[in-house]
Formats: sequence, C-alpha cells, structure tokens
Amino acid sequence: MAVLGIDIGGSGIKGAPVDVKTGAFLEDRIRIPTPTPGSPDQVIEVIRRIVKHFDWQGKIGAGFPGVVRRGVVETAANVSKEWVGTDLAALIKESTGCKAVVLNDADAAGLAEMRFGEGKRYDQDNVLFLTIGTGIGSAFFANGQLWPNTELGHLQVRGKDAEHRAGDGVRKDNDLSWKSWGKRLKEVLKIYDFLFNPDVIILGGGVSKKFKKYRKYLKGINAKVIPAELLNQAGIVGAAMAAKESIIID
Repeated sequence: MAVLGIDIGGSGIKGAPVDVKTGAFLEDRIRIPTPTPGSPDQVIEVIRRIVKHFDWQGKIGAGFPGVVRRGVVETAANVSKEWVGTDLAALIKESTGCKAVVLNDADAAGLAEMRFGEGKRYDQDNVLFLTIGTGIGSAFFANGQLWPNTELGHLQVRGKDAEHRAGDGVRKDNDLSWKSWGKRLKEVLKIYDFLFNPDVIILGGGVSKKFKKYRKYLKGINAKVIPAELLNQAGIVGAAMAAKESIIID
C-alpha cells in the first residue's frame, strides 16, 4: 500500500509516496524550503504543492516539529507559534481532500527506524532515537513501544535548550569543527544517558551520515551510540506508516 509521507521541518518540508510494507520511496522525494516564519497558511500551501506534485489522492501522514495530540499541535519550537492549538490533521484534510494522520516528527522518524532500520535489532531494549537537524528531536522506545512527544531537545543544558547547545543548526551557524561540536553533543548525550538509561542511542537526521567524523568524541557514554540506517528519509517513512496504521497519539 502506498501512502504520502510528509516531514515538516524548521528549514525544509519534504515528501514522497512510500511503500509502507518495505519503507521504500515509490518516487523521488520533493523538498521545498520552509517559508519564514512557517505559519499555518505558509506550511499548508507547501503541503498542497507536494500533493499536487505527486497528483496524490490517498492517505497522508505528516510529522510536525512539536508536541501533537490527536492531530492538534500543542507546541511549535522551530516554526511559527501560530501553530499552537491548530488541528493540523483537519487542516490538511480541508486543504487537500486527503485524510491525514499527524504526529511528532521525531516520533515518526523513530517508528521508521525501529521498523526498517537499526532499531529492528533492538526491539527488546530501551532505545533513545534522536533526530539531529535544525534542532534535536527525540523518540523513546521501551521494548519496541513508543513513549510519544518526549521533546528532549528542549531539556535545559547550561541554561539553554539542548538543541541550542548541540543541534546541527548550531554547528553550522557557528562554523564549529566536528571536534568542538562532537564534545557538545557528548555533553548532551551523557545527560540523556544518566536520566533515562537507554541501552542504545540511535542518531538520526542529516548528521547521521557524517557519524565517522565525530564518533570518537562520544566516548564515555554508557549506552551504545550508533548512526541511524534510514538517515534523513526516516521522517517521511514513519509519517506514512502512522497514516497506514492509523496511529493516533493521545
């Protein structure tokens, strides 16, 4: 079965039809920069463009960078605050005519990684999955079961959000070396490790493909730290999975 997966990020909105049985893209993904400031009207217009691009008429799954319950956005860190209280699932249905399921973007990526990526080898363990991009998203799995909307990127580290200390956006904006940024990431991971005692930490997002450049700076963490297999495709795949399986987060 094919489902259109959409990953809404602070810097880009990506989409592709997904074979939810295999996790494979059925067509090349499309990426459109997220308009500033990322208001509901702006983002919905991009989603309409993606739907039109694929001439899509079926189900849509969408991952959003914030806490989402039953399709309603409760927090919005890297896009406009106008999103708070918006029923994104209903808005997509109204704007495109397609039934939609919406969940936290990191939860979506984590679901995909646990089903089709590295996580499938650790479905009996406690797994912390992180998406490291503009910010830091998180998804926690206990024996394969998702604890939704954890949003650990906003845990305070040295008086600021963890993602403002060690997100990939910080690395790029400050032109940090992999060594300097790796040490910051290690500091954040050690706090997560201490608080949640995961067996495995899986690093996803764009920096996962650069893991060899900074892994030597992550020594001293009790949990096993590994890069994600699905890289930055996971959010699209997981969103599609959630729509196919009608995963609604309360």
